[in-house]
Amino acid sequence: MIAIWPLPGMPEIRPGDDLAEAILAGCRRAGLEAADGDIFVITHKVVSKAEGRTARILTDADYRALVADEAVDIIRRRGDLVITRTRHGFICANAAVDRSNTPDGTAVLLPIDPDRSAHRLRLGLERATGKKLGALITDTFGRAWRRGQTDVAIGISGVVAVLDLRGSTDHEGRELTATEVAVADELAGAADLVMGKAARIPVALVRGADLLGNGRVADLVRDPSDDLFL
Repeated sequence: MIAIWPLPGMPEIRPGDDLAEAILAGCRRAGLEAADGDIFVITHKVVSKAEGRTARILTDADYRALVADEAVDIIRRRGDLVITRTRHGFICANAAVDRSNTPDGTAVLLPIDPDRSAHRLRLGLERATGKKLGALITDTFGRAWRRGQTDVAIGISGVVAVLDLRGSTDHEGRELTATEVAVADELAGAADLVMGKAARIPVALVRGADLLGNGRVADLVRDPSDDLFL
């Protein structure tokens, strides 16, 4: 059985804060203690704030310039909406430059290397607890041809990214030739159900998923040469 708990009461994170300790303080407030196999799911915004990945913006023009600076490619443009490719390979709106849940005049950027951020955070959590853990950093992305947004994994450490079922068989004995399950994204979306967008709960603890492993976010990013639409 998989259980997911929100970790409320997280303080406003500032550059240089010990995010691992803030997360474990959230566990204590929730009456939880980390166990082997647990996976911490963390919205990127608190990671970016701890790493100083914020920028001052005073006008819409400042925001547009910041988006252009963060993007390595413009995929589509419609009015003020720009679909971009980031240096990480993510296809997302406005290069994931975010003005929500942050002080006026401030935008939050993606971490420079989200996998490295997740790895550093996981090691800090493991050192403090003595447990074998996983860490996912997430962001909210839209999806082509689907309305609404969902959280996806943008940084991974100690967690399987894609469960490759190719070569196995279905219940009728037919070989699966194309099935790859984006389990890191599924964990991100499931954890978002308990965190919410306006509840100031940027971290959730997932237990029972049995998905510790050696994934990385590159496992989830489709190479442009394999894309039928770009």
